[in-house]
Amino acid sequence: MRSVCETEHLYNLAKDIRRNIFKMAYNAGGGHIAPAFSTVEILTALYFGGVMNYDARNPLAENRDRFILSKGHASAALYAILARAGFFEEEDLFNYCQDGSCLRTPEYA
Repeated sequence: MRSVCETEHLYNLAKDIRRNIFKMAYNAGGGHIAPAFSTVEILTALYFGGVMNYDARNPLAENRDRFILSKGHASAALYAILARAGFFEEEDLFNYCQDGSCLRTPEYA
């Protein structure tokens, strides 16, 4: 069972992730906020609650867990989680769906 302190940390982390998703959508001039928000707790628990085995410094490690997001309209949530986990800089989030961004999805291409 998780301690209150651990649970509170995950709760606060989820709030920060939601703020980033909102900022991403605002900077992009729109986005799918509700689908992204609906996955935040699950992704936060998986990536920061000790469930997923990953190493942001070695993302292709053979023994890593793989996560497949089939809900494409929630991609902003996954991007926000991956940035917080250290896969890329959080500043890159705020170029979401912008020309030249590594976070530009095909629907905006």
